[in-house]
Amino acid sequence: MPTESAFVAVVERMRRDTADRNPASRAEHQRARAVLPGGTTRTILHHEPFPLTFVSGDAGTLTDADGHTYVDLVGDYTAGLLGHSDKRVHAAVAEALSNNTSVGGVHPNEIRFAELVCSRFGHQRVRFTNSGTEANLMAITLSRIVTGRSMIMVMYGGYHGGVFYYSHGNAPWNAPFPTIVAPYNDLDACEELINEYGPDLAAVIVEPMLGSGCVPADARFLSGLANAAQRAGAIFITDEVMTSRHGARGLADLLGVRPDIATFGKYFAGGFSIGAFAGRAELLDRFDARNPDAIPHAGTFNNNVATMSAGCVVLSEIFTSDAAITLTARGEELRARIDDVLHQHKLPLSITGFGSMNAVHALARRPTNGKDLLDRDPALQEALFLALLSRGVYTAPRGTLNLGLAVTEWDLDHYLIALDESLGELSEAM
Repeated sequence: MPTESAFVAVVERMRRDTADRNPASRAEHQRARAVLPGGTTRTILHHEPFPLTFVSGDAGTLTDADGHTYVDLVGDYTAGLLGHSDKRVHAAVAEALSNNTSVGGVHPNEIRFAELVCSRFGHQRVRFTNSGTEANLMAITLSRIVTGRSMIMVMYGGYHGGVFYYSHGNAPWNAPFPTIVAPYNDLDACEELINEYGPDLAAVIVEPMLGSGCVPADARFLSGLANAAQRAGAIFITDEVMTSRHGARGLADLLGVRPDIATFGKYFAGGFSIGAFAGRAELLDRFDARNPDAIPHAGTFNNNVATMSAGCVVLSEIFTSDAAITLTARGEELRARIDDVLHQHKLPLSITGFGSMNAVHALARRPTNGKDLLDRDPALQEALFLALLSRGVYTAPRGTLNLGLAVTEWDLDHYLIALDESLGELSEAM
């Protein structure tokens, strides 16, 4: 295995080269730091030497402030499923906004979008929010009120939004709910914890695949976890903010699991802010304002005209069930091709994922849970990211690759060639 010091030296050189190659982005970053802490409003966008400033996008590519064009395999961390500037979304939103901008009441596209979500994913009721974070917050809050219990169970390595961050266990900035952090893909350990804390357990929330590292759940684990939650009288929540893109009805459905509540977001509105939580009528109707004990659910922009109109065209015309099935199969094929390239080199790298979400890890053995992800070689991980960036491929620094509808076969060929060249360059540091 290559020594860490060798890759640290490589990363230092690559950072200097990246900075020299992007003077306009560097200037924009310096300008941003004067008004934005660290120069961004999203922590995940930070990387050394500085995050690039993108000025335009077309189909599956991005162009930065220095005029470099990149194949976009970040896909805005799954929100950019449609690629950049989909004209059908633009047309639908422009038509809606020509009649109304801020309604302050119910409008037809809100109803239509709700019908599409419930029909597509098999739920009786849905409520809209502005983000996946809000959707998860409301789903957990509903669970605590319905059960009269306070505690939630999450998975180590999980992520459910800005106040539900468990990549290193419970974080001090998380929502202050009593929380059990359980091991992902370890059914026996989870069942033991549920049995121990069952009388106080309001909800179990889980991603069918850990979004931070694209580590999929074992089908037996997910179904067993759902059954254990049901036996304990807890609400079982699947966070499908990312994984609803897999197959016709999302990854939980493909694994044979039906949750009490599912949460959604990211790509649903074609690039506009969106979140949603859906489930059985008996649960969601606790928000029915006609009832004297209804749970309030505020949010000025929950049903904003742009998001609702975009969502209608996304689910009815663009990302149909057939399109989702096709993209899932295409992502499976891409992962196999990446694995072939990795095996041609002797670097400690592996790939995990499902469908159109994959991740290349600086680990010789594929991770199966959140704690495995902590063993990645950070220097090698960053070196691969920077090597690909220098060859016109934009991936997430942590190694994730999110395949979008607009990414062409030429784009993927370009990426695979760049990956092979990058691994060859890094192999020389061994």
